[in-house]
Amino acid sequence: MAGNQGKRYRAAAEKVGSRQVYPVDEALALVKQLASAGFDETVEVAIKLGVQPGKGDQNVRGTIVLPHGTGKVPRVAVFAEGETVRAAEAAGADRVGGEDLVKAIDEGWDEFDILVAQPSMMRVVGPLGKKLGPRMPSKKAGNVTDDVAAAVAALKSGRAEFKMDRGAVLHVSIGKVSFDAQQLKENLQVLMGAVIAARPSSASGRYIRSIAVSSSMGPGIMLDTADATAQAA
Repeated sequence: MAGNQGKRYRAAAEKVGSRQVYPVDEALALVKQLASAGFDETVEVAIKLGVQPGKGDQNVRGTIVLPHGTGKVPRVAVFAEGETVRAAEAAGADRVGGEDLVKAIDEGWDEFDILVAQPSMMRVVGPLGKKLGPRMPSKKAGNVTDDVAAAVAALKSGRAEFKMDRGAVLHVSIGKVSFDAQQLKENLQVLMGAVIAARPSSASGRYIRSIAVSSSMGPGIMLDTADATAQAA
């Protein structure tokens, strides 16, 4: 099986020029064309930013509501207390807790995709900062909020996070291969608009360095950054 997957990948990669950049429409059509796995692959965008990850004021992160969702309903865990616990559960949270949830995560439980917290709970969540890293709930990402139920409902219906890794790269899912090209394009436009709006004021030089799109098992396809940014919603 692994050998067959390797052959499929190499065959697909040969159809993509290693140094060639593609207009958005052509790139998305190519992603769909080259997807050959036996499941509905995720379409992911990788955006290399011209910022300095080591500087706190240049950390790029935020949230978006993709018009066509991501094709995946995320697992949401919530730090809450009092009546908010019931509201979070009613909104569809997969797990809700306080110190018990903190302890579970500290001991290695990680069956969640996104964390949401009441502001009052950050006093007990704080010690998890080093362990969670960029997965830590934050006000900037919209995951520390008094309206926990609304946040959970939004996440379940298509809200997505983007956050920069240590290499100044954003990795964001914009849907599935089964989406039509126009749906993927509209999701990408919203993502690009949000990333451009999140540019740190202290960043200098070229902000969007490169953009690549790929399916889960497919090769990366370089986008024409000028075309992608010009179409940003």
